[in-house]
Amino acid sequence: MKITIIVKTNARHEKVETLPDGSYRVSVNCPPIEGRANEAVIKLLAEFFERPKSSIQLLHGEKGRKKVFLMMD
Repeated sequence: MKITIIVKTNARHEKVETLPDGSYRVSVNCPPIEGRANEAVIKLLAEFFERPKSSIQLLHGEKGRKKVFLMMD
């Protein structure tokens, strides 16, 4: 399953929100430096969807705010 994520970095609280269009907004308190924010997003998605981190893969948007992730079974 592919999901679209909009990332908010340097947030006060870490959370995952479902948006009306079916995408998700993920707020992380990490800066977007050296992939730290991407790692934090994967960690939050794993907790939110109750899956192992290894089953979540970043497909597009490594350096942008809009990202596409693949959730493997």
